Amino acid sequence: MWRNLSLRARINLLLALVLTLGLAVNIARLVLEAAPRVQAEDQSVIRLAREFIATLVVGLNEAPDPEARLARMVRDLHRLRHVSVQWQTDAGGAEPVTTDPPGDDTAAQVVPAWFVTLVHPQTTTVTVPIAVKGQPGALLIASHPNDEMAEIWQGILTQLAVGSAVALVLFLITTTVVGRALSPIEKLSEAMTRIAGGDYATRVRPSGPPELAAICDKLNQLAAALEAAVDDKRRLAERVVSLQDVERKEIARELHDEFGPYLFALRAHAGSLTRMADAGEPNTEAARQCGSAILEQVNALQRSNRRVLEKLRPVGLTELGLREALGSLLRLWDQSHPGVVVDMTFSPALGEAGETADLTIYRTVQEALTNVFRHAGATAISIAIDPTELISARAGRGAVLVRVRDNGIGLKPDHSLGFGLTGMRERILALGGTLTVASGADGVTVEAVIPADARN
Repeated sequence: MWRNLSLRARINLLLALVLTLGLAVNIARLVLEAAPRVQAEDQSVIRLAREFIATLVVGLNEAPDPEARLARMVRDLHRLRHVSVQWQTDAGGAEPVTTDPPGDDTAAQVVPAWFVTLVHPQTTTVTVPIAVKGQPGALLIASHPNDEMAEIWQGILTQLAVGSAVALVLFLITTTVVGRALSPIEKLSEAMTRIAGGDYATRVRPSGPPELAAICDKLNQLAAALEAAVDDKRRLAERVVSLQDVERKEIARELHDEFGPYLFALRAHAGSLTRMADAGEPNTEAARQCGSAILEQVNALQRSNRRVLEKLRPVGLTELGLREALGSLLRLWDQSHPGVVVDMTFSPALGEAGETADLTIYRTVQEALTNVFRHAGATAISIAIDPTELISARAGRGAVLVRVRDNGIGLKPDHSLGFGLTGMRERILALGGTLTVASGADGVTVEAVIPADARN
């Protein structure tokens, strides 16, 4: 049941329990203090009655009429409250003389029996011996603190009524304050529901206590971040589709511009060989020339085929691994640019990064080297591939740090990234990594952080 209650209901319930407990403790204190108060009043009345009687009986037997004086003395005791007096003789006779005021009976009717039993269960009596004309007797004094008990009981009822009223007022005031303080929580819940439904433009006006206002601000920041992330994801998807179309167009152009002419030439030379074979006397020299031309065109086709395959998939990456594939790539660049020193450091601590990560690392190095050799005019290039950790929501996620640095002329201040590096950045971002390009007087540094467990 407690788990099903709202925060407001829990606070109100706890507040009601605390107020009720406080009122109960106060009433219990008054009840517990009632018995000592009644006992003190009881003893005080008895002591006063005894002292009064002791004063009156002095010289009683010396009076002309002791019995009349005794009767007058008992009547005088009427001025004392909360006591009753009985005259007893040795013969067992008793003449009760009640001295309680009439209001005592009414007071006794107001007080519940259980309360009387709790605070004054037994009547206190005191015997004062008196001898009249040599005949022994006694005055029996009994205490009846009904007025005191009624006063205490009325005080308890008043305290209960006033305490209940105060507790009710405090409860209403506190519940109102708590309700207003917690009202932003309902707005936060509604906003979270809308954000969960995809309405990332939702915002909550900060209100309420500073803590809830801070939560509202954080929720607004989260909604803004989600909105920006969704927009970036949409743009990234559009960019990926655009890059795929561009790559397809490039491959189609290479197939048309390079494969087409070679295939046409092969067909022409094959036709020539067929015509020579049909002739009565074949021209051996012409056949040899056609054969040589066919071999050259086949070699050219093979080179074009390797180039296209290299764009689609690095040769030997899966079979030989990332280190060997990068070594093969560097050897090709060294053959075409022998004047440039390329140094690669491949960390031995780098484990299996995954097929997608290996391909992304290879493409990043390939694109960075292509830009260096085309535009930088560098004489030295350093490549470092080391393990690192990706700073993201997935704490401790393994990643690979790829750093390509050259000593070329650097980039112009108004330079924008070319198609190749832009495509690589979009690809790395889609995998959850980052790519940065920094240019200075000492060259350009391309640095990429690629998740090691990236998957398409």
